Amino acid sequence: MRVDLFDFDLPEDLIALRPVTPREAARLLVVRPGGRPACEDRTVGDLPGLLRPGDALVFNDTRVIPAQLEGIRRRDGATGQKISATLHMRTAANCWKAFARPAKRIRTGDRISFGAAGELSATVGEKGEGGEVALHFDASGPELDRAIAGVGHIPLPPYIAARRDEDAADRRDYQTIYAREEGAVAAPTAGLHFTDSLFRNLDALGVERHFVTLHVGAGTFLPVKADDTADHVMHEEIGYVAEETAAALNAVKARGGRIVSVGTTSLRLLESAADADGTIRPWSGATGIFITPGYRFRTADMLMTNFHLPKSTLFMLVSAFSGLETMRDAYAHAIATGYRFYSYGDSSLLFRDER
Repeated sequence: MRVDLFDFDLPEDLIALRPVTPREAARLLVVRPGGRPACEDRTVGDLPGLLRPGDALVFNDTRVIPAQLEGIRRRDGATGQKISATLHMRTAANCWKAFARPAKRIRTGDRISFGAAGELSATVGEKGEGGEVALHFDASGPELDRAIAGVGHIPLPPYIAARRDEDAADRRDYQTIYAREEGAVAAPTAGLHFTDSLFRNLDALGVERHFVTLHVGAGTFLPVKADDTADHVMHEEIGYVAEETAAALNAVKARGGRIVSVGTTSLRLLESAADADGTIRPWSGATGIFITPGYRFRTADMLMTNFHLPKSTLFMLVSAFSGLETMRDAYAHAIATGYRFYSYGDSSLLFRDER
């Protein structure tokens, strides 16, 4: 499909720079393909009234790490240029893939010292496309984790970082309340709207909660540079679906409950773990699943997700889920009525297009 089919104009003032308080006060656009009307304006706090006892919410419990590192390149004993590196996928106890800038100035074998006093050092391994490098750190395992936590910064999405600096509030705001498995570079932002109060209301209704893990990488923000979706190569991310989680979700489906994926990351992982008949299997590994219109979903009946960038892989995914024309109309409604976009913005609850 042509990538320009997924383009739209977004006024800059609709890009949210901070979340609303309380989190569940965010607006929620309910989208029912073929419905009359197709769009309904609600709030996230209304979610219990939109679900039924026996439904199951699936959350991504990854935890964002301070993966933005600033350092100095050293070559042949000489101090060189400032380097910015965003870690995006761990490949070994002492190695991370990262997007580095300025990439053209970095060579294999360069040494980079990160932190104000050079507390963390790495050697540049192989180089990939788009500024990707492999960083082999001197530290390893938990020692490396502590060092990254000490010198790193929260890697705010580029559309926020371009307009303001990261601050202490982001360490709280850019994290779900249930985050526990460290390794993400970006937050699974649909989950940012949930609070303990909202969980209590959902529990009282009889809605189940289940957790999967997909460590969201910085590649989620990479633009689609191809003119046709068939020519785009999706980034890979590491994920896990536990045996007990797979069994519980299959049981939900068997008794007629609905699976509600909280976020595109949860949905991509569920689809990666599902058989052709929709049975969800225990799963672990790297997934680069790229979902565009024409894809047949096997798992989720509903998708809760924030509003995405024009021509992004995520807008393509939601268009596959609820229909391209439906989502173009929904986004036009959201823009006309002042919904807040992207990571700190409002949310939507999408029903799968069964037509």
